[in-house]
Amino acid sequence: MTELFVRTLRDDPADAEVPSHRWLVRAGYIRRVAPGIYSWLPLGLRVLHKIEAIVREEMDAMGAQEVRFPALLPREPYEQTNRWTEYGPNLFRLQDRKRADLLLGPTHEEMFTLMVKDLYSSYKDLPLALYQIQTKYRDEARPRAGLLRGREFVMKDSYSFDLDDAGLEASYQRHRVTYQRIFDRLGLEYVIVSATSGAMGGSASEEFLALADIGEDTFVRSPGGYAANVEAVRRPLAEKQDAAGVGPAHREDTPDSPTIESLVALSNARFPRDDRPWTAADTLKNVIVMLSHPDGSRTPLAIGLPGDREVDMKRLEAAVEPAEVQPFGDAEFEAYPQLVKGYIGPAALGLGEDGEGVAYLTDPAVVEGTRWITGANEPGRHVYDLVCGRDFTSDGVLDVAEIRDGDPAPDGSGPLTLARGIEMGHIFQLGRKYADALGLKVLDPNGKLVTVTMGSYGIGCSRAVAAVAENTCDEKGLVWPRNVAPYDVHLLATGKDAAVFAFAEELSARLDAAGVAVLLDDRKASPGVKFNDAELLGMPTAVVVGRGLADGVVEVRERASGEKVEVAADDVFEHLLEVLHPAG
Repeated sequence: MTELFVRTLRDDPADAEVPSHRWLVRAGYIRRVAPGIYSWLPLGLRVLHKIEAIVREEMDAMGAQEVRFPALLPREPYEQTNRWTEYGPNLFRLQDRKRADLLLGPTHEEMFTLMVKDLYSSYKDLPLALYQIQTKYRDEARPRAGLLRGREFVMKDSYSFDLDDAGLEASYQRHRVTYQRIFDRLGLEYVIVSATSGAMGGSASEEFLALADIGEDTFVRSPGGYAANVEAVRRPLAEKQDAAGVGPAHREDTPDSPTIESLVALSNARFPRDDRPWTAADTLKNVIVMLSHPDGSRTPLAIGLPGDREVDMKRLEAAVEPAEVQPFGDAEFEAYPQLVKGYIGPAALGLGEDGEGVAYLTDPAVVEGTRWITGANEPGRHVYDLVCGRDFTSDGVLDVAEIRDGDPAPDGSGPLTLARGIEMGHIFQLGRKYADALGLKVLDPNGKLVTVTMGSYGIGCSRAVAAVAENTCDEKGLVWPRNVAPYDVHLLATGKDAAVFAFAEELSARLDAAGVAVLLDDRKASPGVKFNDAELLGMPTAVVVGRGLADGVVEVRERASGEKVEVAADDVFEHLLEVLHPAG
């Protein structure tokens, strides 16, 4: 450690929001350069390389072949697939000295597709699986949580190429099983959930989420086995209602009712129903946002949903991608005077025959025959007994309301429970989107040109460093699993006795010769400092050589369990080999 390039910190970094970020910085594994951008120090790089090695071993065992593309890429292929525009502000764009447009690669579907197109032309060349482990770049609007959401990150991305859909399904399942092996080896508790495809496109899509309370992804699961990212939950339309007995809609003054709760209370007091009390679920809340499209245009969107629910912004963002959701502010209300803030109703919404107006999409609960209280497009007034299908219609359905614990699973498999996780991997059945756009075709057995079908499969390698740290750390620091720890053994020479340091040096050399990676703390520091740093750095096994050596013993500590045992100094080498490589 007198030679290791590391400096541990006693104080938490100011921007640390989650434990993994705090400990990785304090233990000298990474250093912040700018928001979402980190340098890797020797300890952190050793962990990253071990995780990459696990990924490589499993990808190679699956039969995939490794390649490497540049991070600096030309604009043209991304224009052909429209992702130069669709990626919007998340793409790092630049120009060279000749004013040619370039980008820093966020992902490499186009490059893989073009390489295979360049080299392969027959069905005999397929199936094919290629992968790379490489740095990616995305201009995250809100980088946070250290390595968990960065602007520069290391990712394994692989791609399968098949002649037909049956081949794609087989390649997809091979990757799925390989991912399970990878995450099992990393010791992560994870769940596989249905997901949206987003800017990637394609059909089937699943995420591998490491369970973590600090995770940015919310998912749901049911007792019957349903599991999905909340963005991918699709609730069925509610059953139509018989509104034959509902009288005509009527406008009423509703003073002092700025909230849904106050509106419901006033309605039950002054305009009661004859069958049951009004509830928040009987109010039709119309939320309006502005959509900013990749081409620079902006259009308003109104979303009608029951008043007992809020719009889930992540679900909305996923539903309207690649457009971005922006607030509908005072300037926007001035531009659309028919919209009365706080009292928007369906009468002011919807697209006309000419396509002008404000698009109005409604929740799956808003179906024919349902009866509502909603805004009257006048300050201080609401409409009662407004019936969907009789008094108003929408331009379509948009399912972006929040999902709650206890909601029924869309497949009828029981009530949903919500949990959080860190996205570790994402697999897609891309189909022919990129092959069509870039002209990837091969001759089939009949000599006919057919379009190749593709799959795309990603794993966040640098994110995995943080996820493993998050999953294993404690109140004292990092606690690495043995297969990804920077060193197998942390050897601490404590005190000032020269014999202690000589024994530690000799034991370190023997272990090193036996293939054991050893970190020797040979600093002239106090035992307390060395013990604290050992717990902070998180090597799985620590050996303390100190005063006990005079009595022929040393202490062996296991970081994860906290177990401490005294071992005869003459036996400690064999003891450590047994710990590292248990018999049987």
